[in-house]
Amino acid sequence: MTTSKILPGELRRHPLFGGLDDDQLARLLQTANIIRLDENQQLFQCQQQARQFFMVRSGTIRLYLSAPDGTEKVIHLITAGETFAEAITFMEGQVYPVNASALDPCEVLAFSNDTFRAILRDSTDTCFRLMADMSTWLKRQLADIDALTLQNATLRFTNYLLHQAPAGADGEVTIALGAPKHVIASRLSIQPESLSRILRNLQREGHITVEDNLIHIKDISALG
Repeated sequence: MTTSKILPGELRRHPLFGGLDDDQLARLLQTANIIRLDENQQLFQCQQQARQFFMVRSGTIRLYLSAPDGTEKVIHLITAGETFAEAITFMEGQVYPVNASALDPCEVLAFSNDTFRAILRDSTDTCFRLMADMSTWLKRQLADIDALTLQNATLRFTNYLLHQAPAGADGEVTIALGAPKHVIASRLSIQPESLSRILRNLQREGHITVEDNLIHIKDISALG
């Protein structure tokens, strides 16, 4: 763990910090630090005391649960610009409900729960901005639940590909998978062998070709 300079501008782009004035932001940054993680390095463990919440500056953080038999269920993949563990700031007990580790080399900004709570007590506007942020997060989670329970595995995977494509993409598109296939399978609640079959079927039907972690989509509109 190392302390370094965090630029106020990179925080103000996120709605969680947008309501802070210059003094409040400076106060938050006094107790903030930067954590650099190697690939697969642990950030925190499930049930560990939660004293900080985080924002990914670079890389990808994997949130997951471990079963007694050693298997893992990926809950979420957090990428650059996204925050996580902020909701725990307002919970009783304040322990992390999942494990977090770096999927690849990461740089994570860490913020003090105590400092952020103290700032919010003095700022009604910031509280309303936080409520809006949590509402957006809840809608996203509900959409994930709907996708996991109501859509079949192939549709979940093709929707995942569509969300990775650049906005407005049309025709032939190449997508670089941001995580190993078994991690993506876990995130989508698909068995790895099922994902392999899905890829083979999509290739046989002429929709895609696969080259390592690159997915070449022949016509993105055909997947919609």
